Amino acid sequence: MLKYEEIAEDIKNRIESGEYRPNDQLPLEKEMCEKYGVSRITIKKAMDKLVMRGLVVKRRGAGTFVKDIDDKEVSHISTSYQFEGFSKTFSDKTIISKIVEFKVINAEGEIAEKLKISEDEFVYYIVRARYADKVPYVMEYTYMPIDLIPGVKFDTLKGSIYEYIENKLNLKIKSAHRTIRASLPTAIEQEYLEINENFPILEVEQTAYLDTGQAFEYSKSRHRSDKFEFKSISIK
Repeated sequence: MLKYEEIAEDIKNRIESGEYRPNDQLPLEKEMCEKYGVSRITIKKAMDKLVMRGLVVKRRGAGTFVKDIDDKEVSHISTSYQFEGFSKTFSDKTIISKIVEFKVINAEGEIAEKLKISEDEFVYYIVRARYADKVPYVMEYTYMPIDLIPGVKFDTLKGSIYEYIENKLNLKIKSAHRTIRASLPTAIEQEYLEINENFPILEVEQTAYLDTGQAFEYSKSRHRSDKFEFKSISIK
C-alpha cells in the first residue's frame, strides 16, 4: 500500500471510530504533513482519495470536513472499499450457514472466463443458505479456484470463507466488481429463504480479487428483497 493510501485508510478508520465526527474539520495540510511525516502532495492525494470515497468534502477557503452521513452509510462505504462478507456485515447477530452443496468441478465456460483460468482447472462449487439470528437472508452460489484457495472443508464453510482466506491463508482481499439485478426465486431458494414463488429476489453477481490482481471468487448471491439494501454515494 502506498503512503497516501495508508494515510487515507488511517483517517477513514478515525471517521468510522467516531474520532472525527460528521462536520468536523480535519487538521490542516501543514499539521498532517508533520503528523505523518510526508509532503503536501502526499496529503493532497490522500484527501482526494477520501473525497472520492464520499467520506470528506473540501470547502474552498475553509478546509476539509467530514461529510455529514449516518453510520449505516459509513458502514456501507467501508464495505465497498474494504470488502466484508456476510459474517462481518452481521457480526452483531448469530450467523448460521447451511451447506446445500459442496463439490469440486472443472471451470467451464463463464466460470473459467470470470476467474481467468483455463477450463481444465478445478474449482470449488459452494452453495450456502445464510441466516442471521435464524432469519434467512441469502443463498450464495460460489466458485473458487482450488490452486489459489486450498484447503477449504465443510467446517470452513460453516464460518466465514473470507476470514479463512485472510487469517489462515494470509491472502489480502482487495476489491470486487458487482452487478445487481432483480429476479424471482428458484424452487430451492423458496425452500431455504422461506418465501413464495412471487417473492422478489435481488441477485448480486460478483467477481472478487486479491491485492495481487488475481480473481479468487466468482459468485451469485440471491438475497431476499426485504433483507437487502444497496446504498451508493456519487461524486462528480
